[in-house]
Amino acid sequence: MALAAALTMQAADRVESVTSPDGNLKAEINLGSELKFSVYDGNTVLVKDARIGMTVKDGPKVGVNPVVKKKSVATINEQIAAPFYREPVVENHCNELTLKLADDFSVIFRAYNSGIAYRFASAKKGDLIIESELAEYNFPENYEAWIPYVNEFGYGPYAMSFENVYQHIKLSEATQVAFTPLAVDCKTAKVSFMESDLEHYPGIFLRASDSKLTAEFAQYPKAHKFVDGRKKLVITEREDYIAKVNGTRTFPWRIMVVTHKDTEMPVNNLVYALGAPNRIGDVNWIKPGKLTWDWWNGLTLTGVDFRPGINTQTYKYYIDFAAKHGVEYIALDEGWYYPRKNTKDDNEVVDILHTVKDIDLPELVRYGKEKKVGIVLWLGFNVLSEQLEAACKLYSEMGIKGFKVDFLDRNDQTAVEQVYHIAETCAKYHLFLDLHGMYPPTGYNRTFPNIVNVEGVRGLENAKWGSNKDDFPTYDVTFPYLRMMPGYVDYTPGGMRNATYNHFVGDYYYPQTQGTRCHQMAMYVVFDSPLSMMADSPTAYEKEEECASFIASIPNQYEKTKILSGEIGKYIVTARKVAGKHWWIAGLNNWDARDVEIDISELFEPGDRDTYFITTIYQDGNMADRVATDYKVIEGKQVGKTDKIKIHMAKGGGFVIKLFRIVT
Repeated sequence: MALAAALTMQAADRVESVTSPDGNLKAEINLGSELKFSVYDGNTVLVKDARIGMTVKDGPKVGVNPVVKKKSVATINEQIAAPFYREPVVENHCNELTLKLADDFSVIFRAYNSGIAYRFASAKKGDLIIESELAEYNFPENYEAWIPYVNEFGYGPYAMSFENVYQHIKLSEATQVAFTPLAVDCKTAKVSFMESDLEHYPGIFLRASDSKLTAEFAQYPKAHKFVDGRKKLVITEREDYIAKVNGTRTFPWRIMVVTHKDTEMPVNNLVYALGAPNRIGDVNWIKPGKLTWDWWNGLTLTGVDFRPGINTQTYKYYIDFAAKHGVEYIALDEGWYYPRKNTKDDNEVVDILHTVKDIDLPELVRYGKEKKVGIVLWLGFNVLSEQLEAACKLYSEMGIKGFKVDFLDRNDQTAVEQVYHIAETCAKYHLFLDLHGMYPPTGYNRTFPNIVNVEGVRGLENAKWGSNKDDFPTYDVTFPYLRMMPGYVDYTPGGMRNATYNHFVGDYYYPQTQGTRCHQMAMYVVFDSPLSMMADSPTAYEKEEECASFIASIPNQYEKTKILSGEIGKYIVTARKVAGKHWWIAGLNNWDARDVEIDISELFEPGDRDTYFITTIYQDGNMADRVATDYKVIEGKQVGKTDKIKIHMAKGGGFVIKLFRIVT
């Protein structure tokens, strides 16, 4: 009798499906006692019976005994303008299935050639409280995965900087909750989990267990406190729900990118394509580029006739260096604005509308304008929020070009709302943003193109307190395959004190980098960074003029990006095309020396006329495995369509090639 009942129930389940335009990927949705779906790659099951749903306070349990009231299908095929992105236009081509359920909720699935995405939508009136969201992704086996654990700071499991190394382990071996992107190796393909169009809602975390990933979300903040002079906001108490939302809305996209080759991963565009459209309009006032950075090098100008520090004279030196090398901006990092004591209760008040006494900011802006160098100001998220309108008005009128905003360290609903409010307000005053202490992109750089870079990566700052137990080169060839899928990374490269693994020492005031000189230089091509920092000091670069000038000449905007070869955790070779069909190619390596071969024919497209390239090659020197600063330059070599360039990368090595196109 029990078997007969089960068979009857299975027969009553409704099954719907949506297939990618090329017919290879399929999402199969099962509407029985629970809302479930499976992802197929051809005949291979990648994700099996994933359970999804939502629980609304004093409302429905979406996904429990779902009833389809209406079904609709659509094909989307559009080209999205993508200013400052890895390519100027992003394709959004998919088949879409919408299932309107009871209780005014819907579930929407999209099948792309490179992945599957789904989201919930509500047509309810009034406000809703979302108690929880169910997302349980099941796999046929206990697969290996690349998992970045939450690196909490003692303020709770969801308060963190979204920067950590990747654990390459089986799902069952994971011991902590993780942030995204996170990838699972399903043997025939990798499935990478991300989200997009995250607004008025908390970001997703994933907890791995045997053959399964289960979603977790930070609950809505109830009480908080501020810590340290940066006014970092720490949640001290949370509600028993995850979100308070308007009832008529769509919810974030849950994305599963499917890749068969590792080289497909860094250039996947689904997060961008699924982000909300541009809300700021004209973007012509935004100018990507490079900027000098004072914090990493500790303002260590040497051989100058004044005392370097947070003062006007020091920053004029940075401006002079930037002007000489065609660097577009300088950054004033922490310490330029005015913390003061409140005379009533002796509490510290942070005032960003006034500088410390040794900084004449209007004079620096004037001097920078004279030299064609803009200024970017560092601020804490909550410090800026408290004086947002006044600060944007003051500094925009003064001539400041943008803000580097730091220490959000959360992605609960109120943190997400804070990011959107700051981005929108800054855009109104024509100020661009570089976001640090920040969750990885969730399509917000499409919505607000004035967000021109984002941290959410374990960048070069960690070298200041690292040791030779750290493995920076391996991380450098792991995260591009994962973290770069959703978008920009502000890794802050460019250190000139390069060290091998055995020679590396962490030093806060005189930092080194792991790996070779060319490893640092290659980052400017490999990493997606419309606004990229030169982390070392002007005098350090002046002692390495050849490298400094070459770094400064590397573009920050491209017409096309290709990953020519690579394997996650081992190496990566990236090619980027600029105006005039010139190319920049760069490679990064882990601690295993290797040879790579670049096939020039891969840079040609149908219809290209006979062409050859004049090359400039920066590559590891013959002693780079022992002396990490050793490099060599090869210039003037001609290569054509049938040629191949062979490059040796040392341990922790890299290379950069500039190809100047000549049409015959």
